[in-house]
Amino acid sequence: MKEFKVKVEVRLKPVVLDPQGKSVLSALANLGFEGVHDARVGKLIELRIRDGSAESVRIRVDEMCRKLLSNPVIEDFVVNIEE
Repeated sequence: MKEFKVKVEVRLKPVVLDPQGKSVLSALANLGFEGVHDARVGKLIELRIRDGSAESVRIRVDEMCRKLLSNPVIEDFVVNIEE
């Protein structure tokens, strides 16, 4: 068995409003940071998984994302796997 480091980036779909991103954008402007015209907030989930192959890990993590780690109605996710 190999150990894999997995990073899952979960983001709101582009058509979904992001109130937290709007708050960040407003706060940056209030702090004097100019030129920022958009902000979107997501989440990063890091996992360590023991498995026989990266392909098997990808299948398992995709299922985890669909069932728990993301809301497929409003969020997209990207999975990055390292040995």
